[in-house]
Amino acid sequence: MEQQVLGRTGRLVSVVGLGTWQLGADWGDVSDEDSRAVLEAALEAGVTFYDTADVYGDGRSEQAIGAFVKDHPDAGITVATKMGRRVDQVLENYVLANFREWTDRSRQNLGVDTLDLVQLHCPPTPVYSSQEVYDALDTLVEEGVMASYGVSVETVAEALEALKHPGVASIQIILNAFRHKPVEEVLSAASQAGVGIIARVPLASGLLSGRYTKDTTFAESDHRSYNRSGAAFDIGETFSGVDYETGVTAAAEFSALVTGLPGDLTPAQAAIAWVWQQPGVSTVIPGARSPEQARLNAAAGSVPTLGPLFRSDVKELYDRHFREAIHARW
Repeated sequence: MEQQVLGRTGRLVSVVGLGTWQLGADWGDVSDEDSRAVLEAALEAGVTFYDTADVYGDGRSEQAIGAFVKDHPDAGITVATKMGRRVDQVLENYVLANFREWTDRSRQNLGVDTLDLVQLHCPPTPVYSSQEVYDALDTLVEEGVMASYGVSVETVAEALEALKHPGVASIQIILNAFRHKPVEEVLSAASQAGVGIIARVPLASGLLSGRYTKDTTFAESDHRSYNRSGAAFDIGETFSGVDYETGVTAAAEFSALVTGLPGDLTPAQAAIAWVWQQPGVSTVIPGARSPEQARLNAAAGSVPTLGPLFRSDVKELYDRHFREAIHARW
């Protein structure tokens, strides 16, 4: 597994990490035993970066990771959590008192005194430009509550605003073969600022695995069922904001491109490798619901550099199917 430094955290992390939203909720039921098996398989495959949030299963994901890390104290694991989605989404709630409450809860869930990395969890846009917010976060770093902080964003504009603030160590953003705007407008600026990029939703909620058809159905408790219209949260988090049927068509074309690559790559592995090989990306965090999926995803972290022809073909696919529909939105 390739390793890279995660921006201003100074931490060396695996280029393929593990997103653990699915270990808490919103992807259907996952048992505690299955969660642990996924975490163990990822570590065995070289994954050292785990991304969670205090609202994933109302702390269930953090608790699972905390117990896991406790059992592997010398594995060099970095845990990034997120905060801010436990209250009404208004600037007035992003204050030091609430930050203390939320981070204390995460520290208890994870079983640590100092959190490795805390990210604001896609807060309202005005939060990113509030100096008081960054002052509060700086205070918690000074007090040893967290080692570093970053932001998770929905839009390129939010990412560019966050880059103006010197305490920001990392930015988490949606980036995949169906979402190119961050490649064009954020990665270079973040690299120049020394800020790490954590790429999420690399498979467009599974579309880029090539396994779905227009007739595929998902459980009622799966956000791919209940959030297709953006009723629960930003629609960009579900299928990367693309029209599902168009996404299925484009995913089939992506899979066909992968067949022309050397090696025996799955479409998902090629999609993950395409993300982490973008200059400026520190790590990419696909989710996994089974040990085998975790191992296959992690294997993408050792895929040789994808050639310029493949990258050009992926760009052409994006331009043809998605640029006009979604490029301006995020």
